[in-house]
Amino acid sequence: MSTITSVTAVPFNVSPKTNWFFILVQMSDGTCGWGEASLNGWEVCLQTATGLHGQPLVGLSAQDAITQLHPSPVLAGGLVSNAVLSALAQALWTIHAQQEAIPLHAALAPLQRKAISVYANINRATVDRTPSGFAQTAKSAAAVGFGAFKAAPFDGVTPALCAAGQADERIRHGIECLYAIREAVGPQARLMVDCHWRFDEMRALEVLRQLEDAHLHWFECPMAENYNNWDSLRRVKEQANEQNVLIAAAETQVGVAAFEMQIREKLLDVVMPDIKYCGGPAHMLAIAEMAADHDILFAPHNPTGPVCTLTSLHVACVARKAHMLELQFAESPLYDALIRHQHPSLENGKYQVTNRNGLGVELDRQLMSAHPYKPVPFGIESLLAV
Repeated sequence: MSTITSVTAVPFNVSPKTNWFFILVQMSDGTCGWGEASLNGWEVCLQTATGLHGQPLVGLSAQDAITQLHPSPVLAGGLVSNAVLSALAQALWTIHAQQEAIPLHAALAPLQRKAISVYANINRATVDRTPSGFAQTAKSAAAVGFGAFKAAPFDGVTPALCAAGQADERIRHGIECLYAIREAVGPQARLMVDCHWRFDEMRALEVLRQLEDAHLHWFECPMAENYNNWDSLRRVKEQANEQNVLIAAAETQVGVAAFEMQIREKLLDVVMPDIKYCGGPAHMLAIAEMAADHDILFAPHNPTGPVCTLTSLHVACVARKAHMLELQFAESPLYDALIRHQHPSLENGKYQVTNRNGLGVELDRQLMSAHPYKPVPFGIESLLAV
């Protein structure tokens, strides 16, 4: 029986703002699997948590190790520990599929579709944070075949500034950026905005009103999804739906039970589990099935590296219903180089899942060694998603 011989953290710097934090699980039969636990600014903590959660798995089979992973929103290590557990689950499910000589999706459930629609998150590729800068990035994404786009143009806005009446200029700028994107991509394209929990209720409602003519597809994470905001979120969702706009959220939620609360309380139209945090492939699939049971759309949150993209793609293609998959557009040329340019090509706005064993790609370890960890700013999810 093949058993785990080592669990190794491998941070990989891809831009001044981003490290991708990978975890490599190696087996005694020579197979290995990769998972991603990226949480910008928290890499030192992730390194420690990898040892705490990974070392007890050494000596176990991949399947036995999976049963030892218990992601939970009340875990003492918080999102850091849950990111590590989610990455371990990604790696172990990939190993299990490799050992069975089947693709990851076949290890999870029967295939429901061979491809899924993909939208371009143009936020990190937009260095020029002006309306024209956002418009130009959107045009670049459209030129390679994307027909759906997401941006997060409300830089510097916080709930505290909203409450103090000091966010209006930044909000106006963000609205101008979104209208510039709409003009650039045309009336038929789907346009989404990620608000990154920056608003209070009054500003969220006002921004929705001002964006009515932008014809958004969804309005993402207007406020933190904590209990104190539930009534406000219901009112924001009611107004959004009146404008034919969906409310999307829950990217930092952990475990099936946490998503069940969001779904049961009817706070969302689109549920967005992130493979890095939700608990891994099996948990993401269970969340997707729960969403389908309640007529809520499932759209995996995916703003990071190719391991997350491909793992989420495998899950989305076996979920009973799947809406769209996110791709962080053109953040770094290291994205394609890391997987030796084995990424699926965009065809008719979709990615097709591979039938190769496991995840379906190999990672370039020499490239990782050439781009080691560098300190980066804390990610917004650890600053405002509370």
